[in-house]
Amino acid sequence: MSDIAQHGLAVVPRIKSAASGQQSPRFMYLYTLAVSGGAVAYIPFLTILLPVRATALAGDDALNLLAIAAFAGAVAASIANILFGWASDITGTRRPYMCAGLMLSTGLLLAMPLATSAAMLIAMIVLWQVGLNMMLAPMAALAGDSIPDSQKGMLGGLLALAPALGALSGALVTLDGVTPFKDRETLVALIVVLLVLPLLLAGKPVPMPQLVGRNIAEEESNLVPRSATLRMWIARLLVQIAEASLFAFLLLWFRSLDTDFRANDAASIFALVLGLAVFLALTIGRWSDRANRPILPLVYGSGFAAGGLLIMALAPSLPIAIAGYVTFGLASSIFLALHSSQTLRVLPRNHTRGRDLGIFNLTNTFPSLIMPWLTLGLVPDYGFSALFVLLAGLATGGCLLLLTLPRRVTEI
Repeated sequence: MSDIAQHGLAVVPRIKSAASGQQSPRFMYLYTLAVSGGAVAYIPFLTILLPVRATALAGDDALNLLAIAAFAGAVAASIANILFGWASDITGTRRPYMCAGLMLSTGLLLAMPLATSAAMLIAMIVLWQVGLNMMLAPMAALAGDSIPDSQKGMLGGLLALAPALGALSGALVTLDGVTPFKDRETLVALIVVLLVLPLLLAGKPVPMPQLVGRNIAEEESNLVPRSATLRMWIARLLVQIAEASLFAFLLLWFRSLDTDFRANDAASIFALVLGLAVFLALTIGRWSDRANRPILPLVYGSGFAAGGLLIMALAPSLPIAIAGYVTFGLASSIFLALHSSQTLRVLPRNHTRGRDLGIFNLTNTFPSLIMPWLTLGLVPDYGFSALFVLLAGLATGGCLLLLTLPRRVTEI
């Protein structure tokens, strides 16, 4: 009888190739801070500071400018993430790209206030996305080079800190009197540098030679079925579409239920969800390491996310609606954090890890292109409930894909 038949979703391929040693907690904490720095680099800028710049430049046409900038930036980010991840694979080194990306993205962020036209702002955003992903792509691959399978649950839990710090930084930079700088982009850039530099300067991981380089014997034994990689990719995409849709339209939906609902109320709920998700993801991630069941939390995460969306679709009152969103928000946040680390298990080859993670990163950029059309196609005629039912179906699809994840395929 297979392990799955005996224990449920206990393992996925490569779990028995875990490192003989453990990575140092110090390196994992520094790595988590650096990833959080990446989140701080884009969350407050894209959600708060960029709309302010667009309004100052384009006035009533700011919405169109933001739409063009978001689309061009997403395309640039997608391509750059794959290319720089691949380049770091080919050269066999990650840190030089991370250093160069940090310098380029920081310099462009500081230069954003100098944009004097819409075209100039869009061009700078595209270049900024290139620089940011020059840093982020090799950084993501560095985790696969350094952290064994037996600690990937803990890694996933720690990664839940990144969006929480990103949201917190957004609140911080908008407070009056907090920054001594003329432009708030300067404060964002300073925080990013302070979070990323410790990893670059002092992050010395315990060597894990079995996690790097080309392993011909492993490739020939087909330990990583392509179907497992594809299912993990699609499952994340489906949940990401639901998460992106809620992030964009949460306040409008709450106000459709209660016109007195304030923006600050939505921000407080959002912050509560992100904060709780950090502790829950870390607890669940560490449990998955000890129990050797890395995929089971992802199954439950996507399943509970679907349930939360159904509660939202049927909610007759604001309190039940909030309960549904908290259920969805916690489940999807935990799912996305743990999925980021467990993805490293199902990448087909060590020596193309950076490129393959770049392809996985498309699940982060595609939803921003898909989500507006779903919303515009459903909400005006059928209301938010129809949108939530559709999103619940997507999350359920992700759950089923993971629930039926194959143990082994004879050919890659």
